[in-house]
Amino acid sequence: MALKRPLQPMPPDIRARLDSAALSAAYDARPPYQRNDYLAWIARAKRPETREKRIAQMLDELQDGTLYMKMRWRRPGT
Repeated sequence: MALKRPLQPMPPDIRARLDSAALSAAYDARPPYQRNDYLAWIARAKRPETREKRIAQMLDELQDGTLYMKMRWRRPGT
């Protein structure tokens, strides 16, 4: 399924954070729209503190596996 919004590039620092937290597979397993939404949301942060808070939220949600942007989410088939 093609995304209707522009595809967001993966910033190297976020990829490094995913790798260091061992969450790359969890990120890659999310639907394309969720991956794109996370990156766009992080990119829209105006202050470094806000950007860091958003990255931390994404990592927490990936670690938990049941949330997406503070909404309940279940991987299809589970």
